[in-house]
Amino acid sequence: MQNIIDRFISYVIIDTESDPNSTTTPSTEKQWNLANKLVEELKSIGLEDVTIDKNAYIMATLPSNVSHDVPTIGFVSHFDTTPDFTGANVNPQIVKNYDGNDIVLNKKQNIILSAKYFKDLLLYKGKTLITTDGLTLLGADDKAGITEIVTAMEYLVKNPDIKHGEIRVGFTPDEEIGRGAHKFDVKKFGAQWAYTMDGSQIGELEYENFNAAGAKITFKGKSVHPGYAKGKMINSMLIANDFINQLPKGETPQETKGYEGFFHVHHLNGSIEETVLELIIRDHSASKFKKRKDTIHKIAKKINKQYAKQFGEDICIAEVKDQYFNMKEKVMPVKYIVDIAEKAMRELGIKPLIKPIRGGTDGSQLSYMGLPCPNIFAGGHNFHGKYEYVPVESMQKAIEVIVKIAQLTATTDFNKKK
Repeated sequence: MQNIIDRFISYVIIDTESDPNSTTTPSTEKQWNLANKLVEELKSIGLEDVTIDKNAYIMATLPSNVSHDVPTIGFVSHFDTTPDFTGANVNPQIVKNYDGNDIVLNKKQNIILSAKYFKDLLLYKGKTLITTDGLTLLGADDKAGITEIVTAMEYLVKNPDIKHGEIRVGFTPDEEIGRGAHKFDVKKFGAQWAYTMDGSQIGELEYENFNAAGAKITFKGKSVHPGYAKGKMINSMLIANDFINQLPKGETPQETKGYEGFFHVHHLNGSIEETVLELIIRDHSASKFKKRKDTIHKIAKKINKQYAKQFGEDICIAEVKDQYFNMKEKVMPVKYIVDIAEKAMRELGIKPLIKPIRGGTDGSQLSYMGLPCPNIFAGGHNFHGKYEYVPVESMQKAIEVIVKIAQLTATTDFNKKK
């Protein structure tokens, strides 16, 4: 356990926040600090073919220790953290034998991690938790996943009696800004399938995710002195507000769950002359996803028609761009790769929680790039904010799942699966 804690903390104290406004890969120079550390660590634990490319994508190999043919499998995690909340100066707190009561993250600012609000905490009474100090995120998304993969590989190197085929390890930058797989060399990676260790609570196993798009809506206005504005002024901020009010009611992230999709307005910046609205569109169903994108264009068209005479040109310009798609389409033809992960969990006494991801992972994009890639729990909770925490025992179980998947892959007759 202490080895896991020490390794995890050595990762999270390194700031690797990504930047959606950057055009480089990685999007921030500071991601190299952890990337270079990981390269040396992978070499030190005994992995082979350890490489890092010009974009900070890391790959390494644990060679097979069996004589018969076994599919090459991979495990993937990302080392950047979200720009939604600061990842600088992370100061992890360790809570041993958690008693189920409130955890004071920061006494000075009265920041409390409360089981009354975050009820999942009660699942971990008696466990060892790693939390924030209330001022930053923790970075378990996805440095917990990296910790688990590195520790599992180290365990397999030290225990050659555990039989496994060739295993490939991949660590990526910029997953949190949707670019984690953009420059991932699937051919070089060379695995037949892989698993991202990027889920949340213990038992999560996911092979469905949202179809995703981003929309940028620009509203044009006309500024006139308010004392003489009658019939002349067009306030772009009010038109943006009108657009938001025309979105379907009850279809926001805070009002939906499970397979329900949503529209999520996340940025609004404007003046009388111009306002820019940014939102994301999500749905598991391909047909509903298309309908949602069409809705954006229909509202824009309606507003343009409304102001056509007064403005003389389109007052509302809508740009909608696809981001990623539901990996289910690519995973279902090789569903046995999910079955192996499920079997691994059951053999370890873990109840699989098979459910759709209300988001995306590197795996969703990798699946469409030719590397089917379900997602497995990494153990953390409350990602992307100051209330983030991870039970150390959950990380231990994730390590055991990786090892068990490697064992099962080496003993499965895949001729029967095809």
